[in-house]
Amino acid sequence: MNPGLAYTGQAMSILMNSGLHIAMKRSVSSGVKSMRSIKELLLPLFVQVGTSDFLRADSLGFWRQGEDRFWLPRFVFQRTQLMKPRIKIAIFAGLHGDEPAAILGLIDFVRQLDENPMLGRDYQLWIYPMCNPSGYVDGTRHARSGLDLNREFWKISGEPEVKLLEEEIRRQKFDGIISLHSDDTSNGVYGFVRGATLTRHLLQPALAAAEAALPTNRESHIDGFHAVDGIIHTAYDGILSAPPDMHPAPFEIILETPQLAPEELQRKAFVLALECILSEYRRMISFAANI
Repeated sequence: MNPGLAYTGQAMSILMNSGLHIAMKRSVSSGVKSMRSIKELLLPLFVQVGTSDFLRADSLGFWRQGEDRFWLPRFVFQRTQLMKPRIKIAIFAGLHGDEPAAILGLIDFVRQLDENPMLGRDYQLWIYPMCNPSGYVDGTRHARSGLDLNREFWKISGEPEVKLLEEEIRRQKFDGIISLHSDDTSNGVYGFVRGATLTRHLLQPALAAAEAALPTNRESHIDGFHAVDGIIHTAYDGILSAPPDMHPAPFEIILETPQLAPEELQRKAFVLALECILSEYRRMISFAANI
């Protein structure tokens, strides 16, 4: 039996009945380009999961805001069902609702994994493509509560999305955490590094790989932070991350594409960078094991 079918049947039912068919509230008159509904965005991916030997899908949890019901979709990739230690990596997108390229880039990456599962060899990948569904529906950076979810983590936040994601991060104890974003003030791809000391050595080649689609932002100051060759070592307080008391600390990377660049190129840059990070980290782990 396909291991994804049981999960996918449940997730498909949730998708069809959860209220995520909500029409986008963006309008032409608002000056903001309209986008696909969440149902239109995710349905092809759930259909693919239903025929995949490597993917499964379910829900991290539900909540209501007014008359609308939202949920956090979760996808898990594992190349084989062989019982062995695997590297657990989490990849998040859509934490800001007005950054669709990150969501679409991660969906592209999931499809790439399914078509070429060797990309995910030795990994168990936990994928969260829509972390702020109300913001996506409303076409806003913030959640419907008016709060920027990426400033709420590990602050005893009452935001349902943040609480669900915090619980998941503590429960899974990931070896690495990657977040995807787009920056409308940047002229190129860049990233933040945190956590394990080797993280910079993962981001450097990832930015180089992404240059096949978009250039690296090499300005000395990006988003208000000191940067060197597109890499920033500090970040805002309250961003999505591992809990402060987690030991050993996972590697943490935030990838940012230039939001004003063509969406297709942003999506390609995310896929190229993610493929490179997986390849480099697997190589590092293999090298360390042979020392």
